[in-house]
Amino acid sequence: MTTLTVNAGSSSIKMAIFAGKPAPVFTASVLEIGGASELKGPGGAGPVAAPTHLAALERLLAEAEAAGYSLARIAAAGHRVVHGGATLTRTLKVDAGVEAEIERAIPLAPLHNPANLEGIRALGRLAPSLPQVACFDTAFHATNPALATRYALPAAIAGEDIRRYGFHGINYAAVVRKVKELTANQPPNRLLALHLGNGASLCAIRDGQSVATTMGYSPLEGLTMGTRTGSIDGNAVLRLAETYGIERAAHILNRESGLLGLGGSNDMRALHAAGTPEARFAIDHFIYWAVRHAGSMIAAMGGLDAVAFTGGIGENDARVRAGILDGLAFAGALYDDAANQAARPSLHPAGAMPIWIVPADEERQIALEAEAILKGTTP
Repeated sequence: MTTLTVNAGSSSIKMAIFAGKPAPVFTASVLEIGGASELKGPGGAGPVAAPTHLAALERLLAEAEAAGYSLARIAAAGHRVVHGGATLTRTLKVDAGVEAEIERAIPLAPLHNPANLEGIRALGRLAPSLPQVACFDTAFHATNPALATRYALPAAIAGEDIRRYGFHGINYAAVVRKVKELTANQPPNRLLALHLGNGASLCAIRDGQSVATTMGYSPLEGLTMGTRTGSIDGNAVLRLAETYGIERAAHILNRESGLLGLGGSNDMRALHAAGTPEARFAIDHFIYWAVRHAGSMIAAMGGLDAVAFTGGIGENDARVRAGILDGLAFAGALYDDAANQAARPSLHPAGAMPIWIVPADEERQIALEAEAILKGTTP
């Protein structure tokens, strides 16, 4: 089955085509939609006219056709949608009702859901008969118990929307799938997954299902991140809003904080290279809060049987991995330093609790889930 995946951002579209193999047979993207747009594809990068998502997607499909993958060969399209709200808790075939629910969740993800929806609607205009499937970053965490998702707010105030949702769910689902492959379909019962990148979160996965995660109502909560504060006292947020106004406070919390606010850069590589006291503090802060939140995830699972690192930092930063694993030594996380420095798939010594590096695989996960929906099976 040949499947198209679409990841539409506010000013970009990334597209991939899968044809029965783990790696995509075609990838391309358009960046800076509505501005100085740039096409990146098999032939390299260059300027392109893309005033809208529809125009960008049309050009990407033309590039795919030139590479031998016309729409006539595509069986289904899978879309990444950041937020499914309280109702869209599994991968679904897109229809008018699903579109309406994605639109209803826009206040929960105002920077992402409008673009995700625009990608769905643009493809619908270009290929009205092509089945489309929506995969939600929040859906993997729908298995969290109410004790984990409910904020201690009065019911009349919280309503259906003010609760913990969690994010990075598509990649966590991919981690579960790939750990099954690593273990001959005998995965560990209690897996701590660390999705570490510019956006960072942890997930407690018990028997293949999420039981707790560090992100909450929004992707701001939890770990220290590239530009986000991570968890911060609500009264401190109110103080910022009083001092700077709501819009400026939101920008500080989401765009000026985290590693950038502490060390001067949201790029972990730049912080390592800088070597300043501020940069070292930012790295240590990232590690410290990852370990503290990891303790919470381990408690939610009732123990720890394995660890998986994923995401740009998780896959590529040996120092950060070592710092986190040193902090988790109390839980039995013993690692081989040479394996860690070499970024081998398995970091644990023989006979020890498994510790893996699991490359992020969101696009293939979306393709597999779209194919499963088309076949009428459970993703």
